[in-house]
Amino acid sequence: MAACLCWAIDNNLTRKVSLSDPLQIAAFKGLGAGVTNIVLAVAMGAPIPSATTAAAAGTVGFLGYGISLVAFVVGLRELGTARTGAYFSTAPFVGAIISVPLLGETVTPRLAAAAALMGIGIWLHLTERHEHDHRHLAMEHDHAHEHDEHHRHHDDNPPGVHTHPHRHEPMIHRHPHFPDAHHRHGHGV
Repeated sequence: MAACLCWAIDNNLTRKVSLSDPLQIAAFKGLGAGVTNIVLAVAMGAPIPSATTAAAAGTVGFLGYGISLVAFVVGLRELGTARTGAYFSTAPFVGAIISVPLLGETVTPRLAAAAALMGIGIWLHLTERHEHDHRHLAMEHDHAHEHDEHHRHHDDNPPGVHTHPHRHEPMIHRHPHFPDAHHRHGHGV
């Protein structure tokens, strides 16, 4: 339970910086975690690994954690904390399902029940329709964007995705939305 609580806190804090460069966020978090784990391992008497072992561990960390964390940060930005957490929490179950044919593991009633519950949760997220009048407060930030209903700040409106600091003027409107970077509002307009 403590691990889940810490993960929830970390997700919400990461969401607050999710408009920043996802590669930088992943690099800082990975560096912090790596240094912390190395210090703990050495303090507990583990030997310093060889360069080959360290390089292999770094590669596995980059592929298994770094790339996933970048995708997670983008998910926080675009989908909000709850949806991103729900979607990413399916990864262990994907691994468990793959282990059935690959490693000869058996499908237990617990695994089937957990998969069914997780499937229902994902279905609820995917079929939810959230639409109401809502107010966007003035906001200044920098992120990759196209010119949509939230990004009308150029006189020339360049086509395609581009990045630069920009300001959103306050507005009230209605459309289906998730609690993404542009929809952080209470529900009273």
